[in-house]
Amino acid sequence: MAISAGSLVVLSPVMAATAAAIKLDSKGPVIFKQRRLGLHGREFDMYKFRSMVQNAEHTGSGVYSGKGDARVTRVGRFIRATSIDELPQLVNILNGTMSLIGPRPPLTYHPWPIEDYTPEQRHMFDVRPGLTGWAQIHGRKGVEWHERIRLNNWYVDHLSFGLDLKIFFLTILKVLRNDDNENVGATVAAEKSS
Repeated sequence: MAISAGSLVVLSPVMAATAAAIKLDSKGPVIFKQRRLGLHGREFDMYKFRSMVQNAEHTGSGVYSGKGDARVTRVGRFIRATSIDELPQLVNILNGTMSLIGPRPPLTYHPWPIEDYTPEQRHMFDVRPGLTGWAQIHGRKGVEWHERIRLNNWYVDHLSFGLDLKIFFLTILKVLRNDDNENVGATVAAEKSS
């Protein structure tokens, strides 16, 4: 929480400039609020800087966007490429709905509603969701959801300060290289039988 508060102070000029650029670039609110599943599967509002045109989630492919999605604004392309759009989640960390490191919180309906997760899959909700996590450094947006959940559960089972530190620094590297930062295929595939 202290890291989040300090980061908000340090990054406030960047966030203020981003907010101004979003307002000048397109109509609509600066912050995009979205319902997500958090600790114990409880719903919460996750915050992002808006990177798409207003009401984009109700048009085209919905909340998911692929390469060249026309709904992404000019400023949106930049803040997505640099992950600046995720910075408002520092407020989620401050209010206790998220952590710096943990499984990324899924939408309330995608990959499926909370009641459709198996008991094993729900294990990833035993910790607070994070701004970044183990699945993010193993493919980020390119990881299909069954595999993503397996990676999340592995993280929960091996939780440690050392692992969180590793994820933190590898995330910085991923962001600087803009690795795996676009949806390029199906986010949910049929589960393979073992």
